[in-house]
Amino acid sequence: MAEESTPVFQIQRVYLKESSLEQPNSPGILLEKEQPSVDIQLGVEANAAAEGVFEVCVTATVHTKINEKTVFLVEVKQAGIFEIRNIGEEQMAQIMGIACPQIVYPYLRANVADLIQRSGFPPVHLSEINFQAMYEQQRAQAQADAPKIITQ
Repeated sequence: MAEESTPVFQIQRVYLKESSLEQPNSPGILLEKEQPSVDIQLGVEANAAAEGVFEVCVTATVHTKINEKTVFLVEVKQAGIFEIRNIGEEQMAQIMGIACPQIVYPYLRANVADLIQRSGFPPVHLSEINFQAMYEQQRAQAQADAPKIITQ
């Protein structure tokens, strides 16, 4: 019986789930001399894959523009499959919102830089992310957005 209540956290697999690259204004935009603006968006999502098994995805979108014209748009979704069992609800949320993304993120960073560089551009290196701060900010925002119950 003791085995059934022992917490389990294991990485089953880390994999590239999806990637795309668009260069809608090539080749003309490649002749521009201006430096492009770079917008980077990150997202994290977690879903149950089976009993005690979860998929956690970290997504990066890198959009570069020169004068409102797209130079390139890259979207990469890096995923991990994790076995997580016998862990309380609060700890589970933290593991899937902090620990799992921290494991997956270095692979995402490498794939984004590689895809951009192989496309003929200087690589864009995503900065390190404090997933704990991101998780806490999202929780605070969710609590602020929650409907307030007024009692009299």
